Amino acid sequence: METVETAGPAPAAVIVAIDGPSGTGKSSTSKAVAAQLGLSYLDTGAQYRAITWWMVHNGIELTDPTAIAAVAGKPEIISGTDPLAPTITVDGTDVAGPIRTTDVTSKVSAVSAVPEVRARITELQRTIAASAEKGIVVEGRDIGTTVLPDADLKIFLTASPEARAARRSGELKGADVAATREALIKRDTADSSRKTSPLAKADDAVEVDTTELTLQQVIECVVTLVEEKRAAK
Repeated sequence: METVETAGPAPAAVIVAIDGPSGTGKSSTSKAVAAQLGLSYLDTGAQYRAITWWMVHNGIELTDPTAIAAVAGKPEIISGTDPLAPTITVDGTDVAGPIRTTDVTSKVSAVSAVPEVRARITELQRTIAASAEKGIVVEGRDIGTTVLPDADLKIFLTASPEARAARRSGELKGADVAATREALIKRDTADSSRKTSPLAKADDAVEVDTTELTLQQVIECVVTLVEEKRAAK
């Protein structure tokens, strides 16, 4: 008599929020964890970069929050959530490359501090997370505190400014480590002190200090946390 093997129940869908400052390994960790566990992936920082790119591209005066607020609803931003090939378009244009330029990077804090911009992007992020059937890893700076306060698992990655600068200058080929460190600290201050949705660790987040860890060790740590959460659902 033949035995028919039946597949076990599908793993529970989980929403994972990963926050932390630049250079802590958020993006690399989030993408790898999502790919390994079959989850969707969303880089929320790319969405803020995308709306900043649109503002620059359309000549909006970025020193004027009122001007930024007036057009915050105009661009159509679409994020692809495949962790192996995440995409982002603005009004149908692929902006994955252009949003990483130093010009956009230097302006994103000013744009993302405007409440109307944050309201628009936060709504977009919540919609994407809610529609992820198998669950999603969402990375950013205010996911666990503001965007998805009811996330199943919240993780806050940290690292020393020196470690973060070394990693970031390695990504930005040929960048000066000292200058990169100063830029990161300046960005931290801007993100942590803004009135709307500042960078902050949620009270119920698990903090992971990545200073002395390899990327693979960070990934393994987070995968374990997610698997424990899925098993408990």
